[in-house]
Amino acid sequence: MIKAKYQPVLDLGEELNIQGGEVTEENGVLKIKGTAKTQYEKNILWDKIKEIGGSNPSDIKANIQVADESVFARHTVKRGETLGKIAKHYYGNASKYQLIFKANSDILKNPDLIHPDQELIIPNI
Repeated sequence: MIKAKYQPVLDLGEELNIQGGEVTEENGVLKIKGTAKTQYEKNILWDKIKEIGGSNPSDIKANIQVADESVFARHTVKRGETLGKIAKHYYGNASKYQLIFKANSDILKNPDLIHPDQELIIPNI
């Protein structure tokens, strides 16, 4: 029953390809364990857990590690995106595009010129 309640979290974990995922149920508490690629993916999972169970759920315990703590996320540019749109997506603030530009200065020479399929580092802030 508790597993069914949190099935969207388990589905998201599968979609994000969480490594070493373990799911057990014990005394009415769902326990999940695994490793997300980045902090951003860990945050997405926690947001889904809180969306279902509230800000401090007592019926789920999650132990989510992060494989690459050197970056917040890695982003593959899609057609029509700008650094501002990407910054808004990850940080909630388009003006933080400069952080992304600086973190990718090895491949970006102009913040107004990015191309589809470029992989950008989204730095921790």
